[in-house]
Amino acid sequence: MISARQSRAARALRGWTLETLADKARVSLTALKRLESENGLDVFESTRDEVRRAFERGGIVLLNSDQGVGVMLVHGKSET
Repeated sequence: MISARQSRAARALRGWTLETLADKARVSLTALKRLESENGLDVFESTRDEVRRAFERGGIVLLNSDQGVGVMLVHGKSET
């Protein structure tokens, strides 16, 4: 599951605006803002899944371990 911080960090790595990510993930801007909110707003799991898939298509790997969470940009992906 993608967290609000991971989404913001991944967007920063790709240089994507909220609008760009919403378009690539095919989700509404409002839903994306809810996902990236630090207020713990409810978000449909399908929205989280579409955002995760958009990032993966863009070369982002979501990292989750017992030591923490993060994001990584894979070399060789030129999608912007």
